[in-house]
Amino acid sequence: MDLRRVVVTGLGAITPIGKNADDYWQALINGVSGAAEIVKFDASKFKTRFACEVKNFNAEDYFDRKEARKYDLYTHYGIVSSDEAIKDAGLDVEGVVDKTRVGVIWASGIGGLDTLIYEVSGYLKGDGVPRYNPFFIPKMIADITAGHISIRYGFMGPNFATVSACASSANALADAFMYIRMGKADVFVTGGSEAAINPAGVGGFNAMHAISTRNDDPLTASRPFDKDRDGFVMGEGGGALVFEELEHALRRGAKIYAEVAGAGLSGDAHHMTAPHPEGLGAILAMKAALEDSGLKKEQIDHINTHGTSTPAGDIAEPKAILSFFQDHAFNININSTKSMTGHLLGAAGAIEAIACLLAVKNDIVPPTINHFTDDPDIDNRLNFTFNKAQKRKVDVALTNTFGFGGHNASLIFKKYQP
Repeated sequence: MDLRRVVVTGLGAITPIGKNADDYWQALINGVSGAAEIVKFDASKFKTRFACEVKNFNAEDYFDRKEARKYDLYTHYGIVSSDEAIKDAGLDVEGVVDKTRVGVIWASGIGGLDTLIYEVSGYLKGDGVPRYNPFFIPKMIADITAGHISIRYGFMGPNFATVSACASSANALADAFMYIRMGKADVFVTGGSEAAINPAGVGGFNAMHAISTRNDDPLTASRPFDKDRDGFVMGEGGGALVFEELEHALRRGAKIYAEVAGAGLSGDAHHMTAPHPEGLGAILAMKAALEDSGLKKEQIDHINTHGTSTPAGDIAEPKAILSFFQDHAFNININSTKSMTGHLLGAAGAIEAIACLLAVKNDIVPPTINHFTDDPDIDNRLNFTFNKAQKRKVDVALTNTFGFGGHNASLIFKKYQP
């Protein structure tokens, strides 16, 4: 069958370094760290007492009080970011699209963890009589944000959630891309949101020894590819993109950020939480994305890595890049924007896709900040774009996202050409 072309016509973001897509991008290219001491709860007894929180978020700035109480924080972030993307794409104008041909695929790796903690702890502290909020289950489940976005705008196309740990929103984008290519819909609002900076989230990742404990210096704690990295920094927020069939976008005069060129998915089949040490799953995902795009390896200008700042992951991914791209790997600007945003878990793929799209649009690669010492186990001939943004021609960018369970997703974006 003839596959249809897919472009990006709207962006929205709420992140630890910017509460809209423009502010997020400016903070990225300026190398701003979003890490600070946790203010959402008393973390004084936790091994990690800092995170990359969304700053000064008040749900009542976006929703009336009654509406806000119906949503978990992860849904607040999802609706706020999708509202921005929908407005940016011009989909909020009545009659501009056939709403039966507009779908929503939204991701979260964990869902309403705040709600789960609140409701269960309330029961445990009580007199044993179950008094649960009737919105408990609808607020908690990981698919509900997709449903709320659909209801809010009357979008009646395919509507569901993807859950693949930290690859969740990259999987959502891949699915939206494939559905449009195959003619199943004309437009998708897609992305992901996460809000797991709470006692259970921080305590759980502390128990795994997965997150940094650099409490004396939170701003520099996220150190992808640095010798002294000691784990990722938790982040939160949401990222939304509007994917649209090219001819549909052109007919309505939509602006186009870039074209979605390819998507590749794979499984490590290796370990519950650790990546394959040689990055075999990552290689398969990148290979599949490149084959899907019809591009050559030599056309990739930039890779936004998964780059979490964990000891094992930051070794495996560069190995995969070198193994797959061979000598061309040294011509690619590689970075990890998690050095600034922290790790947004299920929302990471979405906000990092936005970073890639804006790198293509603006010909600027954001930096990997907080690099102090080269790791001898990493080939530092690679250009990791350390500490300062670099201007260069970015015609094609690839973003990698990997999740616990061995879930791997790679997406490729390129400059739109008629």
